[in-house]
Amino acid sequence: MLRKELGINYAGDLLHHYPFRYNDRTRINKIGQITPTDEYVQFIGTLVNIYEEGSGRKKRLSATLYDDTGKIELIWFQGAQWMKKSLKENQHYIVYGKLTFFNGIPNISHPDIDELNAQTAKATMSPVYPLTEKLKGKGLNNRTLGKTMRELMQKVTPTDIPEILPANLLQHYKLCDRYHAIKWIHFPDSVEHMHAAQFRLKWEELFASQLKIGQLRVQHHVQPGWKFETVGDNFNNFYKEHLPFELTGAQKRVLKEIRIDTGTGKQMNRLVQGDVGSGKTIIAVMSMLLALDNGFQACMMAPTEILAQQHYASIKKLLEPMQIPVALLTGSVKGKERKEILANLKDGNIRIVVGTHALIENTVQFQNLGLAVIDEQHRFGVGQRASLWEKNKRPPHILVMTATPIPRTLAMTLYGDLDVSVIDELPPGRQEIKTVHRNEMRRAQVMDFMRSEVDQGRQAYIVYPLIEESEKMDYESLMAGYEQVKIFFPEDKYRIAMVHGRQDQDERERNMKRFKDGEAQVLVATTVIEVGVDVPNATVMLIESAERFGLSQLHQLRGRVGRGGEQSYCILLTGNKLSKESTERMTTMTSTSNGFVIAEKDLAMRGPGDLYGTKQSGTFRFKLADIIHDTHILEQTREAARALLEADPQLSNPQHAGIRNVLLQQATATNNWSKIS
Repeated sequence: MLRKELGINYAGDLLHHYPFRYNDRTRINKIGQITPTDEYVQFIGTLVNIYEEGSGRKKRLSATLYDDTGKIELIWFQGAQWMKKSLKENQHYIVYGKLTFFNGIPNISHPDIDELNAQTAKATMSPVYPLTEKLKGKGLNNRTLGKTMRELMQKVTPTDIPEILPANLLQHYKLCDRYHAIKWIHFPDSVEHMHAAQFRLKWEELFASQLKIGQLRVQHHVQPGWKFETVGDNFNNFYKEHLPFELTGAQKRVLKEIRIDTGTGKQMNRLVQGDVGSGKTIIAVMSMLLALDNGFQACMMAPTEILAQQHYASIKKLLEPMQIPVALLTGSVKGKERKEILANLKDGNIRIVVGTHALIENTVQFQNLGLAVIDEQHRFGVGQRASLWEKNKRPPHILVMTATPIPRTLAMTLYGDLDVSVIDELPPGRQEIKTVHRNEMRRAQVMDFMRSEVDQGRQAYIVYPLIEESEKMDYESLMAGYEQVKIFFPEDKYRIAMVHGRQDQDERERNMKRFKDGEAQVLVATTVIEVGVDVPNATVMLIESAERFGLSQLHQLRGRVGRGGEQSYCILLTGNKLSKESTERMTTMTSTSNGFVIAEKDLAMRGPGDLYGTKQSGTFRFKLADIIHDTHILEQTREAARALLEADPQLSNPQHAGIRNVLLQQATATNNWSKIS
């Protein structure tokens, strides 16, 4: 049962099943001094009035505990018969539990209760372990597990829990030894020892993760790569003659970093983070031109067909004056057209290709691929990205782009093996999007405002949520919303397009194109338009039921407007009653447009979990460490890992054998994708 429910196979696994909190059994309360603000309490008193009442499922056991200041009722709804046999009238007990009040009278349901003796009177921090409902139903509760853990710890010696960290780190960072950390994490004899154990074990977890990332960085930096020695005509002509706008300082800085990387003879693995509209496409194009100047081909892989088409259209437009052909290869490119593209890629006539995961198919062969740009990499599986490495006899340079701002703490664990560039300036002429929160009561006013924008020749998005668990209901609300939109935008005067996941691809893309080309003034859509639509004339986005979206998704959606020179607006429409968390999200969205601030807030509110696709990326899973709240430990371990790897890259020194074995055990537990960005 433990194996199935908690993944505990051996005694060692049990030792590493840590408590998630502690009951403070060091303090004895007085019954007469408790208040409704008290939560968990502990009393010493005399037990009287033990009696059962009710019958069948409604049977319960009650007893009264007295001390010299007052009395409190104890209640058991389950196991009443067994408890009645084990309790004794007029016996002294030590009682711990959660305090509740019924009609102003205090009571404790299912308290921890022990006869008072020298052993039970010892003040302790009592561990509370993560358990599943199935285990509890089978009688394995916290008390049972705690007893098992205590028996196990009594048999464990320091030689059973050998130290894995070198002595200099223990001393420098004031870490307790591993044996005492395990002992105190389960049964701390003081608050100080509890904190010492938590700090040590968190430090160990984060240090192992930073060492692993550091090793990947070393491998990336020694992996042979194609050398781009020339900055030639393609790059220079585009920069001097065809740039649509002056590059920002941030764009110039990132381009310089890419030029240095690709000129070293080592493979580049660089992540470029930039908010929506920060000009990442220009960086990608100029990097591709650098590849062309050195005799190589370049490709860009996007996660969806819509986004691939978007990139293809913008790159083709940028390079048209220079007569550089660009191809599009997606799942819907078939027949004769597909054969021609494949042939031209193989013989080198096509130098730049944009596509979806169709690019990694075995039938796609390049003459000389030197650069692969991956957009929104967290949407691809590691195996898919790995396939790009097979497209040349030496792996191409990898440039990863994301419009999802990644908080620094998450980037250090999720993308810590990549070199990271940040485009933190918007191109000139971009105005900040005005964001407001309105509730359902003001719908008519909101629609009037949108109509006034459309009447001035602008376009508008109306976005509805679509969540898999309630897809049918969401689809129905989308269709009802579409009918409501037609009341405010009558079809005899306005043209409305609709896009959602239930349409076939041709219909969806036809409607998207109508909006993009200006034939439709209003686009009613689900979050399918989160990425991939660039309509400079669209100045208003209305997000329906905005409380159902996460912060990062709201920010991504907002980025669909404000792509032209006109003032743009994002309206967050919610129900009249909001939870505290929803209110906080609306406040954040209306107070800042900084994607990194929003991402930090989103991470703090939701936790790392599945945010940014961390589950599929194979990122580290921590038992104790929390990358949001343990930033100071993360910084320490990052520095310590860097210093250790500089001194001993292979961890071959005997004093590093312990941590080397831990990393080897972790590596065998998962697929080793160590060289894949």
